[in-house]
Amino acid sequence: MPTPLKNDQVQAKIAAAISRLSPKDLESSESKMRFLSSLPDWIYGTIGGNTPCIELRSRSGKLFLLDCGTGLREFSVSGRQPEDKHYTIFLSHFHWDHIQGFPFFGQSFSPDSKIDIYTPFQNAEDYLERQSSLPFFPMNACFESVKNQLSFHLMEEDVPIEIAGVKIKCHRMFHPGDSYSYSFEEDGKRFIYSTDVELQASDFDKSRERNAFFKDADVLVFDSQYTAPEAAKKINWGHNSFRSAIDFASNWNIRNLYFFHHEPNYDDKKLEAILDAGNNYKKYKSCGSLNLYISREGQEIQL
Repeated sequence: MPTPLKNDQVQAKIAAAISRLSPKDLESSESKMRFLSSLPDWIYGTIGGNTPCIELRSRSGKLFLLDCGTGLREFSVSGRQPEDKHYTIFLSHFHWDHIQGFPFFGQSFSPDSKIDIYTPFQNAEDYLERQSSLPFFPMNACFESVKNQLSFHLMEEDVPIEIAGVKIKCHRMFHPGDSYSYSFEEDGKRFIYSTDVELQASDFDKSRERNAFFKDADVLVFDSQYTAPEAAKKINWGHNSFRSAIDFASNWNIRNLYFFHHEPNYDDKKLEAILDAGNNYKKYKSCGSLNLYISREGQEIQL
């Protein structure tokens, strides 16, 4: 679910900032800015609360959108739009939080837009049509209004395709109803988007050829929704603990791991604490050069 900041959370951030304030911090504009920049991330900003949507751009500027959560509406309003009005979307699966934003993707209503949708699910068009249909959506904004702008493309697991010089593969992972991870490779750099995953023992097996999908990736955005005790209580829910994510990334020699698909009940302070706990766990497990990050709205990663 989307998780906008609540009044008490905003007030807690203000109170925490004021408690750290000293008269010296108010002496000048420069001292005020130094004070603000010294605040912990959970006070000074927010990780964000939209459901999943990631923008990816190739070296040539080709735009890819990964999933259509409520973040897609934010992109449609304030994102940098492609000059050719061509959008290429990859869908991991069709659970509600990953398509919530699609009916509110304003550009889909423009007859000048071209939208290519890639997914391994054969009934993708039917799923999106049912989402934007009566009585759940107004008549003048139903699927009929956007279908002429859409083209659907069926992918096969671990069979690469190439778009604008980017090599792309999908890979099925354990999740109720299935979920697919996506690998994007260009100029020897590889980015993997892997949301809604519950790791299995077999995923760590280096003798299985299919598992090489993850090996040596530069960046892995990975489902890390739970703490270990929560994951133990929610077996077969289709999500993963941050500790298992670290073990997995270390096993496959991942360089940079971004915790993703945050638990909706966590606030910014809790998520920052999880990142701290993850870094302590990484030291304990001797995970080498693995770097850990929390995925944040508006965050940019350059490879």
